[in-house]
Amino acid sequence: MRAILARALDAAAALFFESAHNFSRYPCRVPRLAANLSLLFPQLDFLDRFAAAARAGFRYVEYQFPYAFGSAAEVAARAREAGVEVVLHNLPAGDAQQGDRGIACQPARVAEFREGVERAIEYAKAAGCPRLNALAGIAPAGVAPELLFETLVENLRYAAARLKGAGLTLLTEPANTRTIPGFYLNTSRQAVEAIDAAGSANLMLQYDIFHMQIVEGDLAKTIERLLPRIGHMQLADVPERHEPGTGEINFDFLLPHIDRIGYQGWIGCEYNPAGDTLEGLRWAKPFLK
Repeated sequence: MRAILARALDAAAALFFESAHNFSRYPCRVPRLAANLSLLFPQLDFLDRFAAAARAGFRYVEYQFPYAFGSAAEVAARAREAGVEVVLHNLPAGDAQQGDRGIACQPARVAEFREGVERAIEYAKAAGCPRLNALAGIAPAGVAPELLFETLVENLRYAAARLKGAGLTLLTEPANTRTIPGFYLNTSRQAVEAIDAAGSANLMLQYDIFHMQIVEGDLAKTIERLLPRIGHMQLADVPERHEPGTGEINFDFLLPHIDRIGYQGWIGCEYNPAGDTLEGLRWAKPFLK
């Protein structure tokens, strides 16, 4: 069955590249897009998505949590075999089945957070991944705001120091509370305040266009203002978190703008495809090899 799926994807990819020039709307080849393998190609097993991304034209990939899908060596081997570069994944973020969306702000789970830092470094080093994202998580009830902030800052400072020794960059990101009710960091300003308080040179902002459009809007000016602080970006359209062109964000303007202001990093395609992944990638053709 996997072989059949792979052949079907190859055929679809060929058709996609043959016809997609009709859908090229953007005047530049920047930014560098990374396929988010946690969300794209959902019909395939996770480890098979590296090759699918390469066939679709991606040179770079990211993913959320690789830990359940194989050892660090196994995950890294799939990336190498596919010929793609891993540019981002998250630190362990607790138990999603129990409602966890990160644990960095939770005072009772500092030891668990620190254990997760070591595990994430192992996976990142094996795959040659240069940056890791620490999710603040949902604020636990009954904990003073000052203690939540102090815990987050200390965890970020600790993780940044450990990552610095491994030659890696740490990120943290704000998220909207419509998608993740109770998430501790909601705005770019809050995230930058935590980053500044941690005072670590290798700690930067992960700016997710989907989340920030919902929370604060003014995307173009905010990205331009925060550009020196941004270590990675992600995209999805609003409101349904599908691919660009399915919602309210004007990516025809925004992506060339991000190029013009000099962003040199990657933008992760962290969206849920509205239908078939390859059909939904027609918007991305100008940026893919």
